[in-house]
Amino acid sequence: MSQVNGNTDRISLLSGIMQDIDLGPTTSVQMMFAKLQLAQSQLCKNQAEAYMKQIEDIQGEQKKCAEMIAKARELQNAAKNGTGDCSWDKKASMMPQEMADYFKKHGLNYDTKGNDLANNADEWDYNLKSLTNYQEQIGNSVQTKMVYLQDFIGQYNSYLQGANTQIATANQTLTNLARGN
Repeated sequence: MSQVNGNTDRISLLSGIMQDIDLGPTTSVQMMFAKLQLAQSQLCKNQAEAYMKQIEDIQGEQKKCAEMIAKARELQNAAKNGTGDCSWDKKASMMPQEMADYFKKHGLNYDTKGNDLANNADEWDYNLKSLTNYQEQIGNSVQTKMVYLQDFIGQYNSYLQGANTQIATANQTLTNLARGN
């Protein structure tokens, strides 16, 4: 059922775009086909722009994840060196609440032994693995969306070229008619 609705939505978008395209007073089949090609290219352009926005958002998330990884490594090194900020154990460092919230927000696992945010070097290792796995997932998502983006750009170019070809053919036909050929 969703496929049917998706097609209906696409057709209504396409007809709306076609109403906005003005190729002059002609009603030739070539110009109507050119209009359809231009409308299809606009749909592809809209999809490409949506993917660019998604990629931009995901790259922002990549940056935030990289910052969390860097901070976690600092805290792990402090715990390894015995310079942790945990008052009862210098071989541990406290996870900032912002980081704990980040883990929770994204459904990431982190060490909760002792029901506190204090982590020794091994516990930080576990936390870092969770963060780096998430970072890899984000990277895969960007790559997938880039493939879709490239596909829509290719379709856009193809439809635009088809429209231009049809317009040139229609113009040539009109020129031939005007000359009496």
